[in-house]
Amino acid sequence: MPSLQTALPPELANNVIRLYRECLRRAKYIGHRQHNTELIVDMVRQQFKKHMHETDPEKIQKLKDDAARGLINHILYESEKMSGRKFSKSA
Repeated sequence: MPSLQTALPPELANNVIRLYRECLRRAKYIGHRQHNTELIVDMVRQQFKKHMHETDPEKIQKLKDDAARGLINHILYESEKMSGRKFSKSA
């Protein structure tokens, strides 16, 4: 069974690894504030594990985009909470 490092081109594997680490960092931050770190970190790990054998570059890119979008949404949410200012448009 090939590892992520050998199954993907190096630049794509490195990006996925960096994204995974950032997702884990954010999950630990959220979990610490909500007192459920283990649950949130486990949810992130499960999502990455679920797709760890994916080799289709288009599917990988979509998964990366989804994960990055989730990180951005959380960062915006935290920024709105801290500043009291809305960054997203309301419908």
